[in-house]
Amino acid sequence: MDTIPIIDTHQHLWDFKKFQPPWLKTEPKLNHSMGLPEYAKATAGLNVVKTVYMEVDVATKEQVAEAKYVAGLSASHKTVMAAAVVSCRPALPGFAAYAKSLTKSPYRPYIKGLRQVLQVPDAPKGLCLQPTYVKNIQLLGELGLSFDICIRPTELADAAKLVDKCPKTRFILDHCGNGAAGNPNQAQWERDMKELAKRPNIVCKVSGIIKTVKPGMNKAEALTPVVLPTIEAFGIDRVMFGGDWPVCNLTSTFRGWVETLHEILKDSSDEDKRKLFHDNAAKFYGL
Repeated sequence: MDTIPIIDTHQHLWDFKKFQPPWLKTEPKLNHSMGLPEYAKATAGLNVVKTVYMEVDVATKEQVAEAKYVAGLSASHKTVMAAAVVSCRPALPGFAAYAKSLTKSPYRPYIKGLRQVLQVPDAPKGLCLQPTYVKNIQLLGELGLSFDICIRPTELADAAKLVDKCPKTRFILDHCGNGAAGNPNQAQWERDMKELAKRPNIVCKVSGIIKTVKPGMNKAEALTPVVLPTIEAFGIDRVMFGGDWPVCNLTSTFRGWVETLHEILKDSSDEDKRKLFHDNAAKFYGL
């Protein structure tokens, strides 16, 4: 397993000396600083060669500080962090100026894209289809920045509409479209994933889903109906591994997630595994 290099495209960090994401107050298991030393310990022996930092839904006033911090870490070349996807609020006034300022930053080569989590309670259904939102995601395409879609699994049709409206923007669907172990809406999720994957300007992360496994479930058996349909829908050249650490610690560990995924992919070729764990991410993010 450790002979295949890993690019982790979904690495979270939160150093409370730098910023403290408000949502962590409701997650006692995660509500403490989790930085690069802890990440190094969690991934030891797994051949993680590079990471892409993923924004952690900081307060709006802390977005610029987060972007500078993680882009600076990437630019230092002193850690495995090679690039970052930073926070944004495309529905708010000032988004265009914020996005353009990122492209003028000396850290621009290390800022690959932006994300807003659309599955939180204060993100209403249909938010990503509001005219201002769509216009600003179109702007990202003009600026050469990607957009991560992290949306409720029952709203994948909205994601498809957004992608259609922004043909020049590159998209990444997070967490297998938030498919889940024991999903009561499995058939709908599979149909929507196949439909969304028809768009050529979107790829998908195999990430995040380990947290949906309930106690007593066999992790590989429970997640096979999520992983394999995702790869079938998008194709092996349009999927990328994401660790989602330390959120994965809610039900497993980083190593446990990697081992589970390898078990699910036991019949796949080494070439296909390398694409998923490393090559596709290197190509997509230009690492």
